Amino acid sequence: MVLIPLTGFSRRTMYFAFYSIAPHQQVPLVAFYLKGEALSCFINHEAAFYKLRQTSTVDAYMREYEILANKAEDDDEPIIKPPDPPSALPLSAIPLPPPPTGSEDDSDSFHIEPERMENGRVGYLVRTRLPFPEKLFFCRAKFADSEVDGSFSLRVVPQTLIAGEKEEAKAVLTLFLKKQGLSNAVAARTINKSDLFIDHLVSRLHSVHKSRYLVGRELTTLEIRDALIPYLESLLEEHGRILVDVVENFPDPPVKDNPVTQVTPPDSGNDSKKLKAVSRVSETGPAGKLRPQVLYLMELGMDLEKIKVITRRFPSFAYYSLEGKIKPVVEFFLELGVPKSDIAIILSKRPQLCGISLSENLKPTMTFLEDLGVDKKQWAKVIYRFPALLTYSRQKVKMTVDFLYEMGLSSENVGKIITRCPNIISYSVEDKLRPTAEYFSSMGVDIAALLLRCPQTFGLSIEANLKPVTEFFLDKGYTMEEVATMISRYGALYTFSLVDNLMPKWEFFLTMDYPKSELVKFPQYFGYSLKDRIKPRFAIVNESGVKLLLNQVLSLSSSDFEKALKKKMEKQRVK
Repeated sequence: MVLIPLTGFSRRTMYFAFYSIAPHQQVPLVAFYLKGEALSCFINHEAAFYKLRQTSTVDAYMREYEILANKAEDDDEPIIKPPDPPSALPLSAIPLPPPPTGSEDDSDSFHIEPERMENGRVGYLVRTRLPFPEKLFFCRAKFADSEVDGSFSLRVVPQTLIAGEKEEAKAVLTLFLKKQGLSNAVAARTINKSDLFIDHLVSRLHSVHKSRYLVGRELTTLEIRDALIPYLESLLEEHGRILVDVVENFPDPPVKDNPVTQVTPPDSGNDSKKLKAVSRVSETGPAGKLRPQVLYLMELGMDLEKIKVITRRFPSFAYYSLEGKIKPVVEFFLELGVPKSDIAIILSKRPQLCGISLSENLKPTMTFLEDLGVDKKQWAKVIYRFPALLTYSRQKVKMTVDFLYEMGLSSENVGKIITRCPNIISYSVEDKLRPTAEYFSSMGVDIAALLLRCPQTFGLSIEANLKPVTEFFLDKGYTMEEVATMISRYGALYTFSLVDNLMPKWEFFLTMDYPKSELVKFPQYFGYSLKDRIKPRFAIVNESGVKLLLNQVLSLSSSDFEKALKKKMEKQRVK
């Protein structure tokens, strides 16, 4: 219930109450509909600046700008200034949509009763019964990163627009699922079971593009895709193979790695699909032979158990045809120079590759990556290192590439990074890459140089990996500047295990009678095998009775090491 004074603003206030416009949205909404003098009644100069356009001379435009700027400086509070007299603001300045149509039972949806206020003025008691679902869109959202807090969200959006956005969201989700390797039939079944998740996607659109709806502007198909695809990719990264279950069971997604709280029995739902798929790859025909696609995969080096493991992880793999899906992709990889022995490993890592169209997806994606600098001669190595690269959307790839440019890398070096470490595309820019860059930047490390030398470092956890290594060296007496120098000279330093690598090698280093500064000069020490390189080489030097630089002891080849050792021994004899 809303108590409205009988003033020139009563009609507008009733409009806000009827359509449930939040107080913080009322001023921007009204301001976008006003022009001329009516707009001056609002001390919301941001809206006036937004509407300011050059329609004649530059001098006239600058005068209007100065007037608005002076008003913005003089006013302190962004509130609505009541006109005096009330008629100064024409009520027709705010275009009101026609009242919602309905049956005779809806006649009391907007009922007004006069009531005397405490100050003696006459007011109205407005009782509103909101029509649903004709004018308002409700959506319950539960994902923490969806920018929707989990409460019901009310937005004034025409029902026809909502219906159109739902279809757009379905199309985006269908395409995304198919790119993960699902067949058309499986993707369609998932969409049919995901009405609540589709509503959630539409609600996310309204949250991300709130300002667009306030001014009545519809989103384009490209804008909808750009808003939803990165979000779907973040869900895929979070939930992995159970993404389909998450979508179908929204807003109550299944709990990962927690069988105690799992609601569905083990032989139902997704598990039954897995069992059926595994059974399919094990079936034999009338002649007692396995299916042609299974035999083909076995010729590539996969045994039946390995194929079953892949199928349990990705059931759609069992339904890929040999001639239409699997064989064309395999032959394409072989043409790129991928060794036949690597095919089984690649398909094990990313079986979805067999479900992607060569002409519509794989080849265009590769061309796109080549334009970004990926060495086309290195595709065999790139695919082997990270086959999932070919299944990521261009939007996801572009987000990472833009970040690399932002860090000061040239286009040539960006191509080198993606070629050498393609899995950097899988790292979240905001959750992984940027925080890691900020952490090393606070230490004084050159971020561009570190990215070029060891991009894998940016996939590590700050709390679990980076900070413990930094604290380890600080505890050993090194300054922050020295630690920064060490990581700058040897980017892989932070990728080693603290317990299994750094600590044992540090303990042995203390027995080698070198100053601590030697590790600042040569932090690559931690990259050599303690058993096969460090201890044997140091034993030889120790027996010779001479002393070489730590760099000479470890980095030289066997022949060069012997030469350096003999030369040092001869100098010592001369002395």
